[in-house]
Amino acid sequence: MADWRWVVYSTIVAKDNDERAGSGKSEPTAPSYARAGVDLDHDESFIDDVKDIVRSTFRPEVLSSIGGFAGLFKTPERYQDPVLVAATDGVGTKLKLAAQIGRFDTIGIDCVAMVVNDLVVQGAEPLIFLDYIAMGKLDKALAAEALRGLAEGCKRSGCALLGGETATMPGMYPDGELEMVGFSVGVVERDALIDGSTISEGDSLIGISSSGFHSNGYSLVRHVLDEGLAAGRLELFGEYPEFNASLASALLAPTRIYVKPLLNILRDFTINGLCHVTGGGFLGNVPRVLPEGVRARIDPGAWPRPGVYPWIQKQAELPEDEMLRVFNCGIGMLVVAPAVQAEEIIHRLKGLGERAYQIGSIERRTPGEEQVVFDPGCLISTATAGHGD
Repeated sequence: MADWRWVVYSTIVAKDNDERAGSGKSEPTAPSYARAGVDLDHDESFIDDVKDIVRSTFRPEVLSSIGGFAGLFKTPERYQDPVLVAATDGVGTKLKLAAQIGRFDTIGIDCVAMVVNDLVVQGAEPLIFLDYIAMGKLDKALAAEALRGLAEGCKRSGCALLGGETATMPGMYPDGELEMVGFSVGVVERDALIDGSTISEGDSLIGISSSGFHSNGYSLVRHVLDEGLAAGRLELFGEYPEFNASLASALLAPTRIYVKPLLNILRDFTINGLCHVTGGGFLGNVPRVLPEGVRARIDPGAWPRPGVYPWIQKQAELPEDEMLRVFNCGIGMLVVAPAVQAEEIIHRLKGLGERAYQIGSIERRTPGEEQVVFDPGCLISTATAGHGD
């Protein structure tokens, strides 16, 4: 890891990586280190290029200036008994696909989304975000493209891009590729924490649509893609009617951020549980929020699936049970609420721009029974009653 750190980022005016030679600048101040692959003068100048966009994410509670060793943030005064909630995640092998396509402007949104969606399921408002980006050699234009996505994700979730680390690690990453990981801290009133303990028999399961694969399952997606490209069956930049877009655009669609609509319904409704349908699909995530003695019965036909799902199922010849085990299959977030409030919650989510559906219910579970049961058709009458299209 390079021995320099940056605390805040923003936009960049793309510059020639060979700018020193073109402008007649002197030799590197650490020439041996530069010959080893880390040019401190080139890399450290990046902080001056990346200030304005990061400032655009700031909230009034930000206390630190740009360029320090750590970011400072004041807990919002409206919280009486605040509990801090922290989470971290990465983009995963979707980064390889971004490099293959040559587009990095959306992966920052993915990075933010994967973290803040984990925070909000505890009822927390995301406050600050920090990132870690690593490259074999700092490509300022590429790094700035990724940082723009981070800033956009922070704006969508209402948190400040308070700090981060950008590391130059020669020999670790090929040219044109990077690693990206995010960290976030949020806050929630102690008596408003969501932990699933109040979920009970008779509650409704409301699913909120995903934008596609989000940031999960891409090892399988890339395997299918590489095989299809090699065999001539697929065209990465070809237009596909089932996507209304190119294959590249459909596969790179950024992860949906659910923070603002969820904070809205948390304010006005009784929400007993929230579940981010991330890596591991329904089977890997729904049990994480269920208390003892109950299980979820889900109708997998109660919502329309984005075009990428029938595509991957056909291309990989995946059985339905593996689809539901690996992917979100079109539902990125689950809301567990009293049945009497389900209709109104769905209506509210529609008004906030989300597509939401009643997809199941909570029922009693005896020892030894599965925690998640898929029951096709169990909610057909509800699903066809005009819920959030």
